[in-house]
Amino acid sequence: MFFVIRVSRTRLLIFGLLALACLAGLISGPLIHTVSGGNRLLPVYSIGTQEKVVALTFDISWGTKVPEPVLNVLEEKQVTCTFFLSGPWVERNPEIAKKIKEKGHEIGSHGYRHVNLSGLSSSEIQTELLKTSKILEDILGVKPWLLRTPNGDYNNRVVQAAESLGYTVIQWDTDSLDWTKPGANKILERVIKKAHPGDIILLHASDSAIETPEALPRVIDELRKKGYRFVPVSELLKLDPQNRWQKMPGPPKRSQN
Repeated sequence: MFFVIRVSRTRLLIFGLLALACLAGLISGPLIHTVSGGNRLLPVYSIGTQEKVVALTFDISWGTKVPEPVLNVLEEKQVTCTFFLSGPWVERNPEIAKKIKEKGHEIGSHGYRHVNLSGLSSSEIQTELLKTSKILEDILGVKPWLLRTPNGDYNNRVVQAAESLGYTVIQWDTDSLDWTKPGANKILERVIKKAHPGDIILLHASDSAIETPEALPRVIDELRKKGYRFVPVSELLKLDPQNRWQKMPGPPKRSQN
């Protein structure tokens, strides 16, 4: 009986040490890419850092009224961002797309059709991504490796299919909800309240987000007052030399356009 008790205590000690080691790992750095609760694969939502740096990101899938005012604000404020562009939009608006690139902004893929990729097969997902990749290469001379899925929709199949083509799937941790047209003040309040070090902030430059150009300069000014600087997503990822990125379990976040 004594031997059994002794073994149990030893096991408890081992389990305790392992638990402490795991806890230390969680405290010292963010979760490892594609690791989450259970077997679910997750995109990048933010970076685990104490440095006051964020990435402003813009999705575009339709319209021509909002992109140029957004570009004007970014140029005036000297901010470089990441734009996720849909293939058909670039085909319809090559000059605006070229202007985004010429202004020094980073180009990512927003897929081809604006449909939920989780409802497609792996080969269909790859076809969607390859179509847009070819368009971006042909028109902009850019081979995209950052992907934001339409509507922010994903499952394991989507993440695996994207990564098989060399993409890193990018979500967001702060959603401005600008496409709902809540008013410039509400957009500002929401972003300022939720933004944090290492954050990826979702905005839109589609014509559904007509209030974004009005809110954007104030968003930039207020975040700068709080000590934040702005970088494209690729620069944000470089802040973690071990390529360990923050994940947020739970249902996929939703966006529009």
